[in-house]
Amino acid sequence: MAKADAKTERPILKSKIFLYVTEFFSGMAVMAAELGASRLLAPYFSSSQIVWTIIIGTIMIALALGAVFGGRWADRDPNPDKLYFRILVAAVWIALIPLVGKYLIIAISGLLIVTVSTNFLVVAAFVSCMIIFVPPLFLLGTVTPGLNKFATDSLEDNASVVGRLSACNTVGSILGTFLPTFVTIPAVGTFVTFLIFSGLLLCLPIVYFLAARIRRVACAVAAAIFILSGVFSPMSGFAFWENQSVVAYEGESIYNYLQVKNLADRTILSTNVLFGVQSVTMKQPGLTGMYYDTALAAPTLADDAGSALILGMGTGTYARQLRQYYPDMAITGVEIDGKITRLAGEYFDEPSDIDVSTYDGRAWLAASRDTYDVIMVDAYQDITIPFQMSSTEFFSMVKRHLNPGGVMVVNMNMISDGRGSINEALTDTISTVFGSANVRTADVPGTTNRELFAKTMGIGGATTAMKQGEDVETLSDPGTLETRAYDRTHSHELAATMHDVAGRMETVDDPRDKTDATILTDDKAPVEVLGMRAIDNIIAEQAGPYRELLKREGITGLLKAVQ
Repeated sequence: MAKADAKTERPILKSKIFLYVTEFFSGMAVMAAELGASRLLAPYFSSSQIVWTIIIGTIMIALALGAVFGGRWADRDPNPDKLYFRILVAAVWIALIPLVGKYLIIAISGLLIVTVSTNFLVVAAFVSCMIIFVPPLFLLGTVTPGLNKFATDSLEDNASVVGRLSACNTVGSILGTFLPTFVTIPAVGTFVTFLIFSGLLLCLPIVYFLAARIRRVACAVAAAIFILSGVFSPMSGFAFWENQSVVAYEGESIYNYLQVKNLADRTILSTNVLFGVQSVTMKQPGLTGMYYDTALAAPTLADDAGSALILGMGTGTYARQLRQYYPDMAITGVEIDGKITRLAGEYFDEPSDIDVSTYDGRAWLAASRDTYDVIMVDAYQDITIPFQMSSTEFFSMVKRHLNPGGVMVVNMNMISDGRGSINEALTDTISTVFGSANVRTADVPGTTNRELFAKTMGIGGATTAMKQGEDVETLSDPGTLETRAYDRTHSHELAATMHDVAGRMETVDDPRDKTDATILTDDKAPVEVLGMRAIDNIIAEQAGPYRELLKREGITGLLKAVQ
């Protein structure tokens, strides 16, 4: 069909309004798919800057290629039927993402985890984006040059038409950015968000083809696929392999995918279903062997134990432990995700008398003048480590909010040792602020957690405890820490645990003695790259036997082993 005949044979194109509407919803769908991609990938690969870079990069590649080929196709065969059929296919593809996307991600991850030795997250996220998102966005990339072909009547108004099309695309992209983030994803979730915007996009080719009285079967099939995806997508969550009888809650907030599992002996909050859990709360009171028990050494090491601030309150596990053994302690919590705070009260019995502010931890410190005896930094989630809460500037701010002789405890939840590891960088950075002589670390047995303790200096230039003959080294002695814990809490159970914790405490190297120490600053804090190395090490350790099996016995032997 020639351009001159397009509007004659397709009356709906006589008005340019439909073309502008097409451009508007095409731009909206692109941005909604991009934001949906970040939420679809986050539970499996994290929401780090690395993953965002991969998403943006692959989508830009798809759009660029779509623009090139769309222009060629529009010049060679200016047929609007083909353009709107491409939009139809793109809409159906996006509608299928919530139904099949999660299965593809797991299949891709399972294949790559036994074949890729380094940069697993980068490779897996890139391959997932290429397979799931590039095809439909490539098709949508062909829309603008195609519409320009049909909307332009002459060279005299060509620039004006292109400008209006660009404006429609930009306005649609703006709405496609804000609506998923602030409205649809928090309200109805990622899966339904994909369906909403694919449904809006699908209406365009259906209206076009019905008006032209062609391809009615294709429209009916597309509508049927959309309905089937809408019915079945919500029936399985992101962690579709989980026993759904123990999943008490699954949903999303503006920041996180959230899942609560209610087991016989514990309740679990997960925000990253592929690599671990965010919070574990045992249903029986007392010590559990979890990281928060080891972190109870902080009020024991501190000169006083009258107040505590928790940055990254989560479900309030550490606050409950403090309240149990230090009932008179004043506790303040800061948690950026208000939905986690609500879940903490509903499923995790978070103490209702603890004040929890919905705020970014660093921004809260910047606005507060209060000081504390203990500050817990528990804002690190797998590879997603906020750089602004890992720098010398941040830890200096924490130090200013500690009372003389106060203790900061940092929960580092990915044990990674050696040069260039994320934990070494954090330890060097903290040692630069507090002084290596005032820093100790303690690994938590049977977990990937490591607790770091850093004590402030007293008014006289030494720790207050040091003037009493109880410096950090003295307090790290098992007998001394045990006695001090009992004197403060009168708990034999906690005193015995502190004896064990002191036995696990390690000194740290002075970063000034290193030639290659990594000191994280606001200007330079490559936490995503360092965290990715830690993930690679964990995967290499866990997947190593399967990789060897794949080499020896091939795919058949591997499948037998995992059955």
